[in-house]
Amino acid sequence: MIGFGYKQAWLAVRDGDASALIAALGLRDLGTSPWRAGLDLAYLTDDRLVLAPLLPGARDARWLLATGRWLLRSGSSPVDIIQLSATLRTEVQFFATYRVGELHRWARAVDGVAVRAFGYLGETGEVTTWLGDPDETERELGLPAEFGDDTDVLLSEGDVMRLAGAWSVDPTTLDDRPAPGPLRVAAA
Repeated sequence: MIGFGYKQAWLAVRDGDASALIAALGLRDLGTSPWRAGLDLAYLTDDRLVLAPLLPGARDARWLLATGRWLLRSGSSPVDIIQLSATLRTEVQFFATYRVGELHRWARAVDGVAVRAFGYLGETGEVTTWLGDPDETERELGLPAEFGDDTDVLLSEGDVMRLAGAWSVDPTTLDDRPAPGPLRVAAA
């Protein structure tokens, strides 16, 4: 496998099914791809997603990861993870990090209910999204228990990866691990 995550966005779907995710997102299935070629598509095109086979991760669950610049458009996800989690009847997470403007975002929904959402734009120091209470991992990253006008936040892309690892899978840790199968490619 080959890791990814920096300057990228991705979804993590608990016990996800690639065909069901592709259908729910209204994408066209383009078949399988080797890891290197698939991740090149994810990073170099704005209309492709690549989906990894189920991977073991946090909370003794298996996670389907789907990544691509399509999810990074306009600094916010084109995907409503609340609706997606209701449609798929599972937990869906969204992560994004883009170091140029220090954009860092994450969100989590379970069975159609928003659990947490956070967005941060480091170049201005602005918290753009705050929904729900930070969990223990977020607090360890330096987020306060509550958000207010005097809240100072300082996060990095490494913090996004640490949170992804605590919630599902840190995709930067996939390098050189045996691949359980090829990637699937889908077009928007």
